[in-house]
Amino acid sequence: MERFRTSIRMILFLSLLLLAMAGILAACEENDDGGSGAAYQVEPAASLAVEAAGGESPTARDKVKIGFSMDTLLEERWLKDRELFKAAVEALGAEVDIMAANGDDALQIAQAETLISRGIDLLVIVPHNAEAMASIVQKAHLAGIKVLAYDRLVRNANVDMYVSFDNEQVGELQAKAITKLVPRGKYVYIGGADTDNNAHLLKKGVFNVLQPLIDSGDITIVYDQWTKNWEPANALENIQAALEANDNDIDAVIAANDATADAVIEALAAQGLAGKVPVAGQDADLKAAQRIVEGTQTLTVYKPIQSLAQAAAELAVKLATDGAVTANRTISNGKARVPSLLLAPIAVDRTSIDETVIADGFHSREDVYQNVK
Repeated sequence: MERFRTSIRMILFLSLLLLAMAGILAACEENDDGGSGAAYQVEPAASLAVEAAGGESPTARDKVKIGFSMDTLLEERWLKDRELFKAAVEALGAEVDIMAANGDDALQIAQAETLISRGIDLLVIVPHNAEAMASIVQKAHLAGIKVLAYDRLVRNANVDMYVSFDNEQVGELQAKAITKLVPRGKYVYIGGADTDNNAHLLKKGVFNVLQPLIDSGDITIVYDQWTKNWEPANALENIQAALEANDNDIDAVIAANDATADAVIEALAAQGLAGKVPVAGQDADLKAAQRIVEGTQTLTVYKPIQSLAQAAAELAVKLATDGAVTANRTISNGKARVPSLLLAPIAVDRTSIDETVIADGFHSREDVYQNVK
């Protein structure tokens, strides 16, 4: 009889084990290639909240490990992102392994593969080339690692989550401010890198505003060119070509970021036009803030990256531990509708710089006004 009872207990145990394994396999099949939309709640655009997460660590380690693959650390803005994201992740009790490729696609792919091989729990990517990094998303998923796109969307891949600012709105803010100052005239557009999805979103936002004025004949685009790799030297060549082609007769310039705006203002200064031709940028770099109070740059678009880094860190840890996250948008990347959390950018000019960039502690007042007597 005892042998019979033991056999019954063994059969029950095996049955429960098989049921548990079936549940695990079903869950794996449901999340295969990085997450269907069912794993996320898509909220109205006004909601920016990130929900609290439950969830256990996917490994037996004491700390969740996040891999952060960055395009570059050669610009002021990205150095801030690195430090803010690192601090935010560590404050949540996790750790982060950071690698930067400085604009080299092959190197970024190799670095991301290295991060995956180190046993990270989640990969965060700032892609240099939005298309090239699609292969890394697939490799991460094959290793059971989810992927969060940070600030720039990876194209044609099943990205699990995207966190950024509303880049189309950034372009709209630039164009609205400049057209208010220059409702008619000859415009130059200096774009970002053609390989960066954000550059396309920025341009779309700009032309959302400009196109009706172009159609009416009030505005003429006399030069429109991408800036390879976002490099200021390439932006300088672009604006010099625009000035030469138009005999210096231009009325406004919209630049894709503050580094390209710096090159624009350098070229304008060489022709005695700095401060006479309105120039828009974005990122609120220190040099741009200084140019704004000095009067050579008209505006920048401030994206509070402290908020971006904090939101990304929270999302990364929650995704790594299978916790619940909340999106406020879904964005097509050419292959999937990616659950996205988009934060609001802020237009900043000389009248508002003190109450935004300086009040937030993004730059000190002393640094911003150091060249103004």
